[in-house]
Amino acid sequence: MTQVDDIDRQLLRMLHRDGRSTYSELAPEVGLSVAAVKRRVDRLRETGVITGFTVQVDHTKLGRGIEAFVELSVAGSTPVGDIVRTAYEVPEAQAVFTISGDPDALVHVRVRDIGHLQQVIDGLRRNGHVTGTKTLMVLGSWTKDS
Repeated sequence: MTQVDDIDRQLLRMLHRDGRSTYSELAPEVGLSVAAVKRRVDRLRETGVITGFTVQVDHTKLGRGIEAFVELSVAGSTPVGDIVRTAYEVPEAQAVFTISGDPDALVHVRVRDIGHLQQVIDGLRRNGHVTGTKTLMVLGSWTKDS
C-alpha cells in the first residue's frame, strides 16, 4: 500500500474535482511550491494511486439522460467473462459489476428514454446466459471526492 498523507489526499480531492488543474493552481491551496506539488503528483502517478485523468460528460446533453442499473441473473455455469461480454455487447452499457450473491451482475446503462431502456433490457434478456433481470432507475446521484 502506498503512503499518502493529508496533503496528498487534498491534492487528490482537488484533481478529482478538476483534473485539468495546473500545479500553479494547486500549490497555494496546499501550501507548497509548484515544484513540490509536481513531485507529489508525479509520485502518485508512478505508484499507481493516480491511474489516469478523465473528462466528465453531461449525458443529458448527448441524449442519454436516463440512467439505470440492470441486475442480471445468469445460468449457474456461466463464466464471468461471458457475463461481462454480454453486457459490453450493449452499447448503452457504461460499466459492469460482477457481484457475489443474487443477482450475479449489475449493468450500469444510460439511455434516451423509457422505450430505449426497454430495448436495452430486451437485448440483455435475449442473451442465452441471462435467466432474469431487475431494473433499478437512478433518480439522483453524487460522487464522493477521494
